Amino acid sequence: MTRTAFRKILSSNDVGSTGGHQGGVLIPKGETDLLSFLPPLNPEGKNPDAWITCIDEDSEVHRFRFVYYNNKLHDENGTRNEYRITHMTAWFRGQRARAGDAFEISRDQGQSEYRIRVVHAEEETDQKNQAAPPRLRLKGWRRVH
Repeated sequence: MTRTAFRKILSSNDVGSTGGHQGGVLIPKGETDLLSFLPPLNPEGKNPDAWITCIDEDSEVHRFRFVYYNNKLHDENGTRNEYRITHMTAWFRGQRARAGDAFEISRDQGQSEYRIRVVHAEEETDQKNQAAPPRLRLKGWRRVH
């Protein structure tokens, strides 16, 4: 069975440690592979959304909202034109996610539910060879192979 996975390095805003209010984890419009991995949303409607079922490493089921905030396309003074996954802050807190950790979302071919996990920065460092030269840590989303 084929599994597709994507990771995002989490920011302080993503994990709620700045005290500000952010509407979920951003998915840039240019991330076409990731957007096609998530449920399709019809941009003809204002702020279309879909609830996605996600299962974490403890086998707990969570429902997150995948939404296309698109009032820029529908309202004269609209400013938003972005995709996000929302309703995640409590789960991030329960996972003790911090800025610099990675959020991973994956799905097995033919399955409707997604798998989610937080890869803590220290776990990722422990798994790498300590003698290897330092690598540039990419920010944003990337497909995991």
